[in-house]
Amino acid sequence: MENNKVEVSGFSVRLLRVMVSLIFIVASLNHLINTDKAVAKMDQARFGTLGHLLGPPEIAVTVSGVVMFVFGIAFFAGFKTRLSAIVLICVLVPITLTVQVGQMATIGPLFKNIAILGGLLFFVLNPKLKK
Repeated sequence: MENNKVEVSGFSVRLLRVMVSLIFIVASLNHLINTDKAVAKMDQARFGTLGHLLGPPEIAVTVSGVVMFVFGIAFFAGFKTRLSAIVLICVLVPITLTVQVGQMATIGPLFKNIAILGGLLFFVLNPKLKK
């Protein structure tokens, strides 16, 4: 089988990483500053009850905010990029399943999260990119 190689601009990889990281940094601040609003949004979602399975939703929202902030900053800086992407995926998937799935009136945020997942997967699947 032929080894398919694609040349990618280092600048484009850095730009993608920085742009994807910003959503997590901004969302983390929302989780930490407006915890009550984030909990209310989860409670109003069709599958919001899933957010209560692991305990009080305020704790889940706060922990997810801290994790998104720490690993969002690490991802932004290019520090432990693959690990940061994996951790951010582990936060993004439950939030997407809990809050976005089933919200047919606002389907755009579901596909926004799917696009973000694609950006994170790029860095998980291409660990040799040290950009």
